Amino acid sequence: MSGALTVERPTAEGGALDVITFGCRLNAHESEAILARARAEGLTNAVVFNTCAVTGEAVRQARQAIRKIRRERPDARVIVTGCAAQIDPAAFSGMAEVDQVLGNAEKAAPGAYGGTIVERVQVGDIFAHPPKADPLAPGLTERARAYVEVQNGCDHRCTFCIIPYGRGNSRSAPAGEVLEKVRRLAAQGYGEVVLTGVDLTSWGQDLPGQPTLGQLAARILKLTPELKRLRLSSIDAAEIDPDLMRVLAEEERLQPYLHLSLQSGDDMILKRMKRRHTRGQALALAAALRAARPDVALGADLIAGFPTETDEMFANSLSLVDEAGLSFLHVFPFSPRPGTPAARMPQLDRGLIKARAERLRGAGNAALVRHLDRQIGRVVQGLVEKPGVARAEDFTELAFEGAAEPGAILPLRVGGHDGRRARCQSVTA
Repeated sequence: MSGALTVERPTAEGGALDVITFGCRLNAHESEAILARARAEGLTNAVVFNTCAVTGEAVRQARQAIRKIRRERPDARVIVTGCAAQIDPAAFSGMAEVDQVLGNAEKAAPGAYGGTIVERVQVGDIFAHPPKADPLAPGLTERARAYVEVQNGCDHRCTFCIIPYGRGNSRSAPAGEVLEKVRRLAAQGYGEVVLTGVDLTSWGQDLPGQPTLGQLAARILKLTPELKRLRLSSIDAAEIDPDLMRVLAEEERLQPYLHLSLQSGDDMILKRMKRRHTRGQALALAAALRAARPDVALGADLIAGFPTETDEMFANSLSLVDEAGLSFLHVFPFSPRPGTPAARMPQLDRGLIKARAERLRGAGNAALVRHLDRQIGRVVQGLVEKPGVARAEDFTELAFEGAAEPGAILPLRVGGHDGRRARCQSVTA
């Protein structure tokens, strides 16, 4: 997902230090760690770009933002890091606006942001020297919720995806470190903790005994009774383990929303993507999740216009939205990434890809309206994100009137919606 999140803090010396993030929540989590390290090392008057490589558009936006910041702040030190910098450092080192390029391992290294620049480009082999998944590092915290990195990297090689070359192979944070961080955040008063990673459901496969993500969630909930909510970020439909299904069914504090990495609803396209599930398995999973937790809501990532996708194949993705009962969609128009097998496949016309993406988004909007219709009359528990906006257990966005601090959990009655948010009233005791 492209888009930028700016984390800005004035340093003690008064110079502006910005971290501008493109891409996923894991990137945003790591940007907070970058900010903390850079401040500790005395970096001032600087802008760090933490880039994304998921789509060509994300890379284009990052390059555009770099040029813009140089015009606005000609004296600032400009540092580029993240997945796009790891995968194609030459693309950024060739920009006159850039002072330094750091790889994904190097951005977390001691001394990366202090003193003078010794090497302008510091990008190593991410497979030989990957940074560990580090839940204890400072990370993304909102006033309502906090994110804990429990996993990084990916062992799979989907034909459209360049991310393993930016993140390296999968590695998991030990359960004890994860638990320590969650306990600390709960003690600080965070109402919700989100476990995040590149391939979250692969957590534990590289640890002794190969524990499962479901076992990790169960341990967190058992040993941190003061934690009000535990949520999972995007998960692979092929890797949901029986322990996770059991915890979802039995523990109401594990929030009833799962965002599934589905990518397509057509078996041939899934095969050409090198995905590890079929359409039938995706539908069976959706049914099993609802049987385990009737109040669960499902979201999904879907790609429109993958190479060789016919009208019939696309229709299978379109119908999957209704058949799987999806409520929240992230739609990506296919973007060929150099170096991936999909970039060498027969490509579709860009106009056709754009049109299909719009049709998928339209199906997603209609699905969201149906989901919101089902909420009318319900009393839900809303985690306040900012004044007048909260988030229900099933990830429904809630608009309400009245004063409440971010992080508070309020009972709210749904009276209607505007097609995007449910409109609610506070429920008084």
